[in-house]
Amino acid sequence: MIYRENGQFKTSYRADQQIFPILQDRWAVSAIILAAFILVPMLASDYMFRAILIPFLILALAALGVNILVGYCGQISLGSGAFMAVGAYAAYNCLIRIDGIPLIAAILLGGFFATLVGIAFGIPSLRVRGLYLAVATLAAQFFCDWAFLRIKWFTNYTSSGSVSVSNMQVLGWSIDTAVDKYLFCLGFLAMFALLAKNLVRGAIGREWMAIRDMDVAAAVIGIRPMYAKLSAFAVSSFIVGVAGALWGFVHLGAWEPAAFSVDRSFQLLFMVIIGGLGSVMGSFFGAAFIVVLPIFLNQALPALGSLVGVEISTANVSHAEVMIFGALIVWFLIVEPHGLARLWSIGKQKLRLWPFPH
Repeated sequence: MIYRENGQFKTSYRADQQIFPILQDRWAVSAIILAAFILVPMLASDYMFRAILIPFLILALAALGVNILVGYCGQISLGSGAFMAVGAYAAYNCLIRIDGIPLIAAILLGGFFATLVGIAFGIPSLRVRGLYLAVATLAAQFFCDWAFLRIKWFTNYTSSGSVSVSNMQVLGWSIDTAVDKYLFCLGFLAMFALLAKNLVRGAIGREWMAIRDMDVAAAVIGIRPMYAKLSAFAVSSFIVGVAGALWGFVHLGAWEPAAFSVDRSFQLLFMVIIGGLGSVMGSFFGAAFIVVLPIFLNQALPALGSLVGVEISTANVSHAEVMIFGALIVWFLIVEPHGLARLWSIGKQKLRLWPFPH
């Protein structure tokens, strides 16, 4: 009886088109946001910030960008790691080569250059689809890996090939502690999640979904496939590029091209599949699943082995992570292809009907 919208009448189109039309949802989301900004910095440990929360925020942002392209527009991409790398290296070069540039401006410029690269590699989507498009975007991954490894200008001619960022400041605010980094990433994630939610609810989002469902029918009713597909690549690459800059600047601090390898692209794609295609909430679920699962297995498997009298080495734990992760992906594709977001939606619907039979 708690989760019902009885008596919540809408008297205007604006009220009917709210992101969260049910009052209970608005209260719950407001409470989560306040807890994230106020309670978590007070209660979480330094280890939790560095190992769980900060990676979760950045990967959720990257998964959000991938979900716009793959989940909402239906354009398969295996080059997300490349767009993250472009965002990181472009932001780094803007920061060291443009005197006095603000940190946020450098990060957003990294997203802008990732947008240009994303549009360039998104042009094949106008002609090919499915597996062929996946191969075309995979070419972006290999090309960027080669460019950042071989062209020394991108790394400022460092002998080791790695770059580093330190003394980050925003309007006099030094981002050096784990709490500062967490709040910095949380601010980016909150703004881009709101932006993405409004985009997918608007006209451009409906065009993306029409292209995803049936591009021929979408073209017949007046939707321009070129504009819809390239705009999806642009928005997705921008968000992923910003996430890449945050990953390099905030989480890693120092990185090399291997930090954005093809494994990162597959990881982001798996996040979207597990979390839920075509769902902003699914991006958060997928990122949380990917970040928490290895930590849980690292703790649970040795403890389980000690209970049965079997010693499980670190190498065996890493192998078990890969096998369990692959099995879960196959399970989600077969049992619940819409991911954790669909399970969450079903749970909310059952709660709305409880205690009546359904």
